[in-house]
Amino acid sequence: MDNNEFEIEAPVLTLTLEDDTEMECAVLSVFPVEGYDGDYAALISMDDLNNEDEDGEIFLYRYKELDGDDVDLKNIESDEEFEAVSEAFDAILDEQEFNNLD
Repeated sequence: MDNNEFEIEAPVLTLTLEDDTEMECAVLSVFPVEGYDGDYAALISMDDLNNEDEDGEIFLYRYKELDGDDVDLKNIESDEEFEAVSEAFDAILDEQEFNNLD
């Protein structure tokens, strides 16, 4: 592996969608959002993560760790909360991009 290559080792969760299909997703980040209680998670499907030809869709959820390795994901219901979570995740991406310029 040369210096420009790296592997992402992210936890993988299985989401059950509204039509009862399942989708394997990598957890990109778990983060707090100022002004809101608890943590949030940014997920991407494993198919999108492995597809280098296009950007994948990012899914944002409320995130809570339960006993063992279990987690609870809840939909973000309000537009205001979703906007705050989106901005917080964008800031994380911007910081990572800045740090990778070295």
